[in-house]
Amino acid sequence: MGDLGVAVVIEDDVDVRNLLDAVLQQAGFEVHSAGTGRDGVDVARQRQANVITLDVGLPDIDGFEVLRRIRQFSDAYIVMLTGRDEELDTITALQGGADDYIVKPFRPRELRARITAMLRRPRVASGADAPSSAESGPVGSAAPAGSRRGAVLQHNGLALDTETRTVALGGTPLGLTRSEFDLLHELLKGTGAVRTRADLVRVVRGEYYGEDTYISEADERAVEVHIGNLRRKLREDPQDPRWLVTVRGVGYRLAPKRAE
Repeated sequence: MGDLGVAVVIEDDVDVRNLLDAVLQQAGFEVHSAGTGRDGVDVARQRQANVITLDVGLPDIDGFEVLRRIRQFSDAYIVMLTGRDEELDTITALQGGADDYIVKPFRPRELRARITAMLRRPRVASGADAPSSAESGPVGSAAPAGSRRGAVLQHNGLALDTETRTVALGGTPLGLTRSEFDLLHELLKGTGAVRTRADLVRVVRGEYYGEDTYISEADERAVEVHIGNLRRKLREDPQDPRWLVTVRGVGYRLAPKRAE
């Protein structure tokens, strides 16, 4: 096995598949490939993949269906690759459980940097593995927004533990993706300061996206999808938000602290 574990490339274009194989091998993965969706599902299961690159346009079943099938047995990091820059594709991929979404043609260095950033920030524990509210510290206390008890940030009944990377709402654990957790953490620690969409793209993308890196519409759209998923999991009321407020034309900020 490679130093970073097992990577599976699911791609029907031979040239792109060979390129991905080379990039991931150079990064330190043991790489296995498949040219169809069904074969890709089998390889991902048999090899217990840690990272998967998944083409949307496969010859037998499309990448979204492959994503759905893989998510039934694997929590591997999955990066979707597509030749189409359409908002619906981005939404479908991220809501279906993909960790990232890259439009072809892509730069090998960018792909490698995004995967490296994902691996450096591990997944949030699932609900079953998350600590109870007692372990996370008191929830819904009168502490100011973003205040810390140990490693816990609290706001309006929400508790985010930075050490265990777990989140609980009213004592009930929430299952968040890595990107959702990182975005929520950024807004909580901002204690009401506005974060632009470009700021939040850099939070999701990691160190690859510096201050002078061009932020595309696709990057900002992906952040909007992640925020939308967060709101859905928090059951946020768009007319009376408790946590995530949209600042039109700019980005997002934390909602004001409420009296309990």
